[in-house]
Amino acid sequence: MVRRSDDAGRGPQLLRRWWTTELRFAEGIGQSRMARWFPDHLLIDYTRTMLAPLAVLPAGLRVGMVGLGGGSQAKFLYRHLPAAQIEVFEIDPAVLALRREFRVPEDDARLCVLQADAASMLPQRQAAYDLLLVDGYDANGIPPALSTPAFYAAAAASLRPGGVLASNLYATNHALHLSRLRVAFGTQAVLLLDEPRQSNRVAFGFVAAAPEQPVLRQTAAAALPFWARWQLRAECSRLLAALDSTRV
Repeated sequence: MVRRSDDAGRGPQLLRRWWTTELRFAEGIGQSRMARWFPDHLLIDYTRTMLAPLAVLPAGLRVGMVGLGGGSQAKFLYRHLPAAQIEVFEIDPAVLALRREFRVPEDDARLCVLQADAASMLPQRQAAYDLLLVDGYDANGIPPALSTPAFYAAAAASLRPGGVLASNLYATNHALHLSRLRVAFGTQAVLLLDEPRQSNRVAFGFVAAAPEQPVLRQTAAAALPFWARWQLRAECSRLLAALDSTRV
């Protein structure tokens, strides 16, 4: 069954199947997919790749998210990393109206979902996050405001020392995004991973750790419960291998 978020037939589409609920902005293109009996499971490959930086970040991390969608990553982090704090920017009220359909938890001391333009809000979040997940899409792809040099500069500035940006790049000019990321983070601090089974690519930007920053004793990935850690095992290994080979 497919229904839209408003009576006029515009806005996000909600596609219900026997075992999944899917969010779509354009016909035939899924933005988010939830297993109806396992709402915290990460079904789509790139969502797991975007969380691979948990292998190098602390368990008590602060996470910023650009785009809520079906809330796959927000739910995963909220359930499995109780020490994490999560702030989400979602500009589309029609997406926010589907929050309960995707079983996104209500706001509390650990989770805050704001109806806001991330391009305007990020400059106000200086050194606020350890991990910034950028997955903002509409029916036309990545909105122009989320791919400007100013946006990527604000994204880099929003990260703490040792922080990481992970950005989903789908059906877009990857070279343009990478060139702007390299200006914001530095040429040697940007990494791109292709998704073997999808058309997505995930770009990472790394902020150098402060000289006095203590050595991380336990990573966020290591703090995950076994089943959650198992979900990310391949992606974390792939990112760590890429970091070793490039020495980011």
